[in-house]
Amino acid sequence: MSDPAAEIGAVLRADFDVSGDLAERLGRYGALLLEANRRVNLTAARDPRALAAHLADSLTLLPDVDGELIDIGSGGGLPGIPLALATGFPVILVEAVGKKAAFLAHALIELGLNGTAIADRAERLGRDPQFRERFRVATARAVSTAPSVAEFTLPFLAIGGHALLQRGILEAPERQAVEDAAPMLGGRLVDERLLDDDRRILILEKIAPTPLRFPRRDGIPAKRPLCLDRKPSALGNVPR
Repeated sequence: MSDPAAEIGAVLRADFDVSGDLAERLGRYGALLLEANRRVNLTAARDPRALAAHLADSLTLLPDVDGELIDIGSGGGLPGIPLALATGFPVILVEAVGKKAAFLAHALIELGLNGTAIADRAERLGRDPQFRERFRVATARAVSTAPSVAEFTLPFLAIGGHALLQRGILEAPERQAVEDAAPMLGGRLVDERLLDDDRRILILEKIAPTPLRFPRRDGIPAKRPLCLDRKPSALGNVPR
């Protein structure tokens, strides 16, 4: 009988140069995710090798994680859980779908991580004083358009913190929109880090408090992205 945890760990070590101990812990998480994925749609990856690539992709954010992080639209926990496993920093996983949030809470316990899964929308949580302007790092993967994700993430950041947005192909209007929207939210676009296969990481720095009118009410950031006249195709997203 195959051992998904061992197979994921082996692929991470051989193909992505992940250290033995971290590869083992990621393998355990990956096995939990694949098992739960049979009941709840958490990831497009259906086998250990495919999932290992997603886990390795999460680790591309590792150089920019320097403190407590919040992962928006966490889904199955990517990239928040791999980053927490790699760094030991506390993590808040925000997921609006109750069944997915329940899996995240279970995974945090099973993996012994210092973290919390919250079943809520980013728009509501971003207006909560307990969470607003608190975090060093905010992450988001496969969530909406880039300016929408800027609006979801920047309100959570303390001054000097960074939003790390994992994107795929980025159309010129969408890139310009996130660059223009960031100052409205108290941030600025400081880097666009290109990876392979048309993947990239957009890095936004928090330089001033986010005005209280942001984030806008539920559903509006995705429906009417700041500085974007027309919602672009979903190509800016990366697969989960």
